[in-house]
Amino acid sequence: MKTTWITFLLSLIYVTVSAQSLKPFEATEDWISKIEEIAPAKMDFNGKKQKNILIFSLHTGFNHWVIPHTEAVIKVIAEKSGAYTVTTSKDIAIFNKKNLKKYDAIVLNNNCSIGDHRNLFLDKLKEDKSLSEAEVKLKAEELEENLLQYVAQGGGLMLMHGAIVMQNKSAEFSKMVGGSFDYHPKQQEINVKLVDANHPMVKGFKGQGFSHIDEPYFFNNAYFDYNFKPLLYIDTTELEGLKKEVKDTIKYISWIKTYGKGRVFYSSPSHNAQSFENPELLTYFLNGIHYTTGNLNCDDSPMNH
Repeated sequence: MKTTWITFLLSLIYVTVSAQSLKPFEATEDWISKIEEIAPAKMDFNGKKQKNILIFSLHTGFNHWVIPHTEAVIKVIAEKSGAYTVTTSKDIAIFNKKNLKKYDAIVLNNNCSIGDHRNLFLDKLKEDKSLSEAEVKLKAEELEENLLQYVAQGGGLMLMHGAIVMQNKSAEFSKMVGGSFDYHPKQQEINVKLVDANHPMVKGFKGQGFSHIDEPYFFNNAYFDYNFKPLLYIDTTELEGLKKEVKDTIKYISWIKTYGKGRVFYSSPSHNAQSFENPELLTYFLNGIHYTTGNLNCDDSPMNH
């Protein structure tokens, strides 16, 4: 009888854990081939010149296991569309002004920085022992300003999941991307819903949204300016493990916005590569690329207008 109870309890623990998280796996050639098969088909851009995209995948803080999968997914859907060439990098030197001019849009891929200062440029530059503390600070400020100016002057910016944490203590970065990371409860099944099913960005979803296991991100700082066009949301009354009382039950987890002359797309989904096996989500990401590069014109007026 004792053995039976132990077996039951172990099974219960396994089911509970499995419902809250998914097992990591390698971004193998076979998996990438599967993504290629379900990715959106090549599009006709009427002979327009291909645009250049940079995928930046460096992290200094939390290492999301989905980083290589996210890079592969964005590369596959962009190149398969026929509209883009893709460069990948983990070198912060790419944010020098001269280098940035090569790209029509930058994709920031889960670029989590180290707490408490939450500044990826600072994190990386500190590794160079030939630089003084003052030089590190000055160079970090310069690289962030280069990114801000790149977007303000017309560049595109696409942020995937943890990328919002890259410069999480910077007020201007928060303003540019639409918010800062606050926290997330445990991984759990999330029902992602469409704000407006008729918006061109979400046309790839056949229903009213999708469900998957993910980290439900909560945001602060510029998020509460609502200076963005929300696209996806979650109902906080359906979530478990909230750290504090939530007054607004609707939390937006993906949006588009302008910053100066540039365009920004943020998607909290997803912490897990299993979510990328949903072709509707792949179409959504491709629309994000189209929007940030100027290949998709749509209503991006903010909520607060």
